[in-house]
Amino acid sequence: MIQILCKNNKKTGNFEFGTTIFDIYNKIDLKLPYPPLCAYVNNRVEGLDFMVFKDKQVEFLDYTRYNGMKVYVRSLFMVLMKAVDDVYGDEEGKLDFEATVSNGYFFKLDIGHDVTLQDVERLKLRMHEIVEADMPFVHQTLPSEEAIPLFRKHQLESKALLMESLGHIYFEYYKLGDTIDLYYGPLVPSTGYLKLFDLVKYYDGIFLRVPEEEHPDRLCDIVRQDKMLANFKDTHKLLRITGLSTVGELNRVIDRGEAGTLIKVAEALQEKKIARIADDIVNRGNVRIVLIAGPSSSGKTTFSKRLSVQLAAAGKYPFAISLDDYFVDRDHTPLDEKGEYDYESIYALDLPFFNQQLKQILAGEDVSLPTYNFVTGEREFKGKHVRLNDNMILVLEGIHGLNPLLTSEIPSDQKYKVFVSALTGIKLDKQHFISTTDNRLVRRIVRDFRYRGVSAVDTIKRWPSVRLGEEKWIIPFSENADVMFNSALLFELAVFKNLALSILENVREDVPQYSEAHHLKHFLRCFRALPERELPPTSLLREFLGGSTFNY
Repeated sequence: MIQILCKNNKKTGNFEFGTTIFDIYNKIDLKLPYPPLCAYVNNRVEGLDFMVFKDKQVEFLDYTRYNGMKVYVRSLFMVLMKAVDDVYGDEEGKLDFEATVSNGYFFKLDIGHDVTLQDVERLKLRMHEIVEADMPFVHQTLPSEEAIPLFRKHQLESKALLMESLGHIYFEYYKLGDTIDLYYGPLVPSTGYLKLFDLVKYYDGIFLRVPEEEHPDRLCDIVRQDKMLANFKDTHKLLRITGLSTVGELNRVIDRGEAGTLIKVAEALQEKKIARIADDIVNRGNVRIVLIAGPSSSGKTTFSKRLSVQLAAAGKYPFAISLDDYFVDRDHTPLDEKGEYDYESIYALDLPFFNQQLKQILAGEDVSLPTYNFVTGEREFKGKHVRLNDNMILVLEGIHGLNPLLTSEIPSDQKYKVFVSALTGIKLDKQHFISTTDNRLVRRIVRDFRYRGVSAVDTIKRWPSVRLGEEKWIIPFSENADVMFNSALLFELAVFKNLALSILENVREDVPQYSEAHHLKHFLRCFRALPERELPPTSLLREFLGGSTFNY
């Protein structure tokens, strides 16, 4: 017998050796709001089919938990893959993931003609049939010498290529009828769990709608993010042209010793985009303020510095203003729902004073600029002045840069708004993406550890509140941007790999943050490592790794 502690109700029970997580749930007195989709087993996400052979701590997760919803979405992806196989044939190139956007998932469909409403209805009908049939997701393991040919037989080349590059002795994968998929995380036991979804036509592809995490009995609203989607599509188009859409393809280039050229080309393309943005700002004529916003660890600071260089090259004199210097005095700072100071709120800034100073600066007055003292929580003046001349452009970087409230009193034709984010383009394989949030979290873990003395545990612990602030104060205004800049570099996770893994190895199994650390380690190990010495000193990644020629 083995002993299981259920963390949901803090009760311990004895079970037979080899009992599955699903059987444990059925035998304990636990009432969840919704059926469990997976569980933390010693703080590691496992499927309900996971068999337990030792004493464990188990916490069951349903739709309302982040990792529970990830399992739901991952399982829906395989239902969609099978529907495409059944309707159009099992060639991998027919279904290609493009973007996490608009509260759902956008796919391209290559079926020999433009996607029609009839195509979408056929696929949706087949998905519902698969769900109603309650087909089992069969979790299997094969030696690599059998698994790789099997995936090639099913014309899943991007998955086979990744498998070859990993060098594992065995591979785990899932089977749904005749459809197979490489294992990147657990799925639900059967398709009958996946009652709520929708599939709609969206631009030139198909869009998978999923339940809300907080209200899993209803679907997420479609929030149009046309500029975000266009940015993703441009990124994928470029990756397809270079033949580097997936991790397996990147690993092959690294193995060939061609990574140095790849890095130089990717960095040059990014610099060219920044130069184009600078040219657009100058060519508009009336722009006096550049507003730069984006979520945490998107590389806003380095982008603003590189943009300033390009503006100077175009004959303009950039002058940086920090929004942090316009915080209200601490005793006027708004409080969050926990009663703590909410520095993420736009109302933590003194908006009237900020707009007053901007208008004075734009009018050509000599203005004394403030400095915020984070120790005393008060505004100070230390002799810093600015007087704007015809060739000067103010550069403001901060999370609220695109919020209309920030510069409500400034004419729109005098403002140029840039949204910066790491929109990860490279995918694990054709159908499975790498979360842009995961990409940014890896950046932040490395930077916090190297330069702020913050452990991976503390960074991961703070990440949910950071994400909540982004969803409230940053993402809703992203479509206000004049231009979006994708700061992700297709090779960057290969550069971060070894350092990030060494930091994450210090996350102990007995802390809740271990599940996220384990997940990050899992996908980082899919990459062949690249040394950071290959990066130029102006690389945006230097903001997180160090060695930059810019001062931060």
